[in-house]
Amino acid sequence: MFDLRPVGYVIGLLVAALGLTMAVPLFADLLAGNGEWPVFLQSGIVTVLSGALIALACANGVGEGLTIRQTFLITTTVWLVLPVFGALPLMLGASAMGFTDAFFEAMSGLTTTGSTVLEGIEDLPDGIKLWRGLLQWLGGVGIIVVAMVFLPELRVGGMQIFRTEAFDTMGKILPRAGEIARQISVIYVTLTLACAMAYSIAGMGTLDAATHAMTTVATGGFANYDASFGGFPPAVEYVAVVFMMLAALPFVRYVQLLAGSALPLWRDPQVRGFFMTAGVLVLAITLWQLSRSPGTGEEAFRKSLFNVVSILTGTGYASDDYMRWGAFPVVMFFFIGLIGGCAGSTACSIKIFRYQLLFASIKAQIRRIHSPSGVFVPRYDGRPVGDDVLNSVMSFFVFFTVTLGAIAVVLGMTGLDFITSVSGAATALGNIGPGLGPEIGPAGNFAGLEPAAKWILAIAMLIGRLEVMAVYTILTWQFWRA
Repeated sequence: MFDLRPVGYVIGLLVAALGLTMAVPLFADLLAGNGEWPVFLQSGIVTVLSGALIALACANGVGEGLTIRQTFLITTTVWLVLPVFGALPLMLGASAMGFTDAFFEAMSGLTTTGSTVLEGIEDLPDGIKLWRGLLQWLGGVGIIVVAMVFLPELRVGGMQIFRTEAFDTMGKILPRAGEIARQISVIYVTLTLACAMAYSIAGMGTLDAATHAMTTVATGGFANYDASFGGFPPAVEYVAVVFMMLAALPFVRYVQLLAGSALPLWRDPQVRGFFMTAGVLVLAITLWQLSRSPGTGEEAFRKSLFNVVSILTGTGYASDDYMRWGAFPVVMFFFIGLIGGCAGSTACSIKIFRYQLLFASIKAQIRRIHSPSGVFVPRYDGRPVGDDVLNSVMSFFVFFTVTLGAIAVVLGMTGLDFITSVSGAATALGNIGPGLGPEIGPAGNFAGLEPAAKWILAIAMLIGRLEVMAVYTILTWQFWRA
């Protein structure tokens, strides 16, 4: 019989931990004198008690480790449960959201998507702004642990290629995850503090610097203003670019860097591919901007750099409405969002390494066709790639594409136009943030969508954040019958 108690125990602990973090915006509102602190006190008590009761009820079923099925269920269920409790302050506080909008916002935060249904964000109490940033920050570190520990173990989307590098965890998932999480936490907190200090030096206020540092390092994209980064000085944009790119690199390389080994970072094909991709895209869009508006070199470069890196990493900030830049950049931004950063980072979408494996497979196949008697094996980082990895990557591409199409069709059935449906599906499944068009583009938000569309997008965020296959696996009959 499938024992759900270990699953409930882990989820209960995580829910209780989420409740404890509500003390941060509570004290922020107390210090600001906004009178919103009781909202976080009430939400925190409900969340901590609920999580503690779940954990206590399931504590007698905790064993040495988790089975593969229990791990699959945890990695999916926790991202459904946490947004329910994360939505409480948004429902009870000054934002006074309904459950649909609050769940959408919390899911967008924890999956680091960055899509928002809020308007007049700059007028919200400090506690609500800080809570949105905390949701993304917590989601970011959770995503790294999932990407480095659980997904390689579950052989999802080709992630098994990183099992050795991500501290091989077979049979000891939870104890090993705790060890990895401690190392990651040091790096994650250090990057966040450094980002906050850099933002302050560049001209941000204390609250803005703290909140935007959390959402930058998480590559989440929640901002404290409706205009996102549109009102900040140029220096702030450059700071954001640096830390968005740092957050999109594999965190396992930072662990190795702290251990005194810098060589793996420079030799990682993901890292080289990521920087090359970003450089080519920024150059192309900068040249396009200059061809349309000669004489604005620095501004054209800065706007192109900031917005390309923001969408490429899945952060979702915007410093300008790039829908006005012309047809070429708009089409480019759609596809840029489907690239993503490196595996084992807070970045989202398909990821650089999958494209590299895809191209390696295509290259080997072309050579086989050209020379049928030859033996050509796809290689990654100098190592031959097994059929299991290639099959997993190809399955991921197929499922991602089919899911993207299905979500776009269903969104169209809610009354959305073609551009909004397709870009909305892409931005949710890729956890990117803004879509395209006047409604959900960089100058808009998701507030005007029908409730049904918001629920569809919220579920798409979950599917995309867990690399598609992990969610579909638990929906199969074989999973529950095994």
